[in-house]
Amino acid sequence: MYSCQRFSNNSKPEFTDEEVMTIYLYAMHIEQRFKIKQIYEYASDHLRSWFPLLPSYEAFIMRLNRLGEAFKLLSSDLISRFLPSDCIEGKSLLDSMPIITCSGKRSGKVAREITDKGFCSTKGIYYYGLKLHALAFHRPHHLPFPEQFQLTPASENDLNLFKQAWGEIENRTFFGDKIYHDSQYFKEAENSRNSLMLKPVKAIKGQDADLKLRDKAANDLFSTAGSRIRQPIESLFNWLIEKTDIQRASKVRSTKGLMVYIFGRLVAAYIALIFNS
Repeated sequence: MYSCQRFSNNSKPEFTDEEVMTIYLYAMHIEQRFKIKQIYEYASDHLRSWFPLLPSYEAFIMRLNRLGEAFKLLSSDLISRFLPSDCIEGKSLLDSMPIITCSGKRSGKVAREITDKGFCSTKGIYYYGLKLHALAFHRPHHLPFPEQFQLTPASENDLNLFKQAWGEIENRTFFGDKIYHDSQYFKEAENSRNSLMLKPVKAIKGQDADLKLRDKAANDLFSTAGSRIRQPIESLFNWLIEKTDIQRASKVRSTKGLMVYIFGRLVAAYIALIFNS
């Protein structure tokens, strides 16, 4: 792959990068083995006839940790090539989930250049790590299908990420939670790009009690209707956690390893979804 092309004298190793990725994904997808040592031991015990040149455990880890960009590219390619036909491409759901490298009670020491301390309101915890953001197409009666994933440090506000990564999308209705509250910004988006953000109604500080009571029934109905459409993206994250244990990255020890950990698991999950459906 051009994104991880080798330029050294060892540009064509006997045990190829494709074989490293195949072992990693096969063991996760078929055997549900998520730790690298488990994956290597399984390959060594059961896959030697397929991979007779399997290197030592230390060499396997070193080779694997160089392939983060390849897994990232493969995950993007999978979700773009195998878009289900029932996706409603004019409706997108938004949410994020934590990738936890250590608890907030400790000082994060892994991948400091891309991680920091954040707060997960859903779990009510402080943690060190990253946020995995998803923009997903609405699919009635099915899990939403991702259009894009983005990674940010844990402290990054979801609204800021939206503005930077997805704010220029046209002719789209987005369903988000209360964090996407910026009336002026989304009014301009509706006028200039025909894109609408639907989110639960946020209480106005200092609003007259009579006005608040008068609008309560309509606001509650609107918020409930939007939440019902958006709720499946929470199920998407729960499915990813169940299939790959993607949220708990406390055993990762390097930035390169963290990239392989996240994007390798995304690839394994969507290989299972696409080819077993």
